[in-house]
Amino acid sequence: MGKIVEIKGVNKIYGTNHVVKDLNLSVDEGEFLTLLGSSGCGKTTTLRMIAGFEKPSSGEIKVEGESIDEKEPYERDVNTVFQTYALFPHKTIFANIAYGLKMKKVPKEEIRERVLKMMELVQLSGFENRYPSQLSGGQKQRVAIARALINRPKVLLLDEPLGALDLKLRKQMQLELKRLQKKLNITFIYVTHDQEEALTMSDRIAVMHDGVIDQLASPTEIYEHPKTRFVATFIGETNTYDGCVTSIKDGIATVTLENGAVRVACGEDFSVLEYSTVSVRPEKMRFSKEPKEGFELVAVVKDYIYVGAVLKCLVALPNGNELKIERLAGQELPTIGKKIYPYWDPQDAVLIHNESHSIFKALDEIKLV
Repeated sequence: MGKIVEIKGVNKIYGTNHVVKDLNLSVDEGEFLTLLGSSGCGKTTTLRMIAGFEKPSSGEIKVEGESIDEKEPYERDVNTVFQTYALFPHKTIFANIAYGLKMKKVPKEEIRERVLKMMELVQLSGFENRYPSQLSGGQKQRVAIARALINRPKVLLLDEPLGALDLKLRKQMQLELKRLQKKLNITFIYVTHDQEEALTMSDRIAVMHDGVIDQLASPTEIYEHPKTRFVATFIGETNTYDGCVTSIKDGIATVTLENGAVRVACGEDFSVLEYSTVSVRPEKMRFSKEPKEGFELVAVVKDYIYVGAVLKCLVALPNGNELKIERLAGQELPTIGKKIYPYWDPQDAVLIHNESHSIFKALDEIKLV
C-alpha cells in the first residue's frame, strides 16, 4: 500500500499560539488512522488543514503525492463528516445524499442508482422520502456518512462524528464505521478524544499532546508499550511511579522509588542513575501477604470500586499515593484495611524516560497500620 496522505513539517500558528508544531505524518491507502488527544492538542486543526478549512503556517500536505496546499476544499479529493451532521433540514434523505453528485452534474439515473446503493450500505433503505427531523441521531449520522462516501473520496475525514450520540448507540456506530471502512477500502482519518473509541476502531493511533505526536503505533502497541508518561496515563488507566534506575541486569532494571525498589523490563536505551517512570496497568498488578523478592512496596487496602464485571481495589502507599489493582468479579482481592505487598511480572511493566525529573514528595504524616 502506498502513502495516500503525507504531512511534512507542518506548523499552525494563531498569533502567539503555536497549535501544531513541525508535524510529520504519513497515512497509508485504506488505513483507519485516529488522531487522539485532549482538547487543544491540535488534532482538529490538523484535520481542518487536510480538509482545506485552515491553511498551514508552514510545511506541506500531499494527497496521492500531489500538494493540495493551494487547492480549495471542494477541489480536494477528501470529504469531511462533522459531529453536527450538517444535513439540509428542508431536503429529503435522498436529496441530502445526492447533493454532491447533483453539484457534479452526474446523470439522474446514475445518481438514483448510487444513492439507493449507498443507503443500502448504511442500512437506511426505505428512508428516501423522510426528512432529517424524522430520524434518530444514529440515523442522521449514517446519512452524513453516506453523503460523504457517495462522492468516492480518496480520504474521509471524521471530526468526532459520534460525540453527540448516547453510549450504546456510539458503540454500535463504532463497529458500523469500521465495517464500512473495510468494505469500501477508503482511507479514514478520524479525530476523537475518546480513548476506547480509538482503541476499538483504529489500525494506528497518533496520540497528540501540545501540538506534537507523542506516539504513533497500533492500538496494542500504544496500550502495552507507551513511549511517554502522557501516553501511558491518557490511554486507559495505569499506575505510575517516578524513580531512579539503580541497576540493570539481563534486561531488567531495578528502579528505586520513594516507596522502595521495584523491578521492570527495560530496553538498551536506559542507563543507571537515569530518572524514569514505571507504568503498570491495574489488571497487571498482583499482591501478596508476604514481601516479594525484588519489590519493596508495602500498602494498605482502602476501598473497592464496583464496575460491573470488574472490581477495582484502591490501595495507599506510605507517601499517600494511591494505586489500583483490577480483577474480574469473583477473583480474589485483599481485605479493606489489611496491609499487602504489591508487585508485578517485570515484563508486564513499562519503563519510560522521565525528562521532567519529577519525583513525588513524601508525606511523612501518613503512616501504615
